[in-house]
Amino acid sequence: MKSGEPCVLCEVEAAFNQHHLIPRHCHRKSWWKKRFSKEEMQRTISVCKMCHRTIHNLIPDEKEIGRDYYTIERLKTHPAFANYLAWKRRRLDSGKS
Repeated sequence: MKSGEPCVLCEVEAAFNQHHLIPRHCHRKSWWKKRFSKEEMQRTISVCKMCHRTIHNLIPDEKEIGRDYYTIERLKTHPAFANYLAWKRRRLDSGKS
């Protein structure tokens, strides 16, 4: 990851964190091994610190993250996380004025 790339979720702040779309905790579990390739399970996305923290605060169950929110698109559909992203974009847009 190059420093300073934009966060793939909020697309505003610089991304300095890596988020496993399927948490490492799940990688050895047979449910995930049956459904995902090793490459899919090791996939990470570049996110800012605030988005990374918010993912884990709003969806504390790592199994739920890996089972239901294993892509960027799915993660953005989580109701509370979608509200957070809208709030963050509004907050950052209003700060530019």
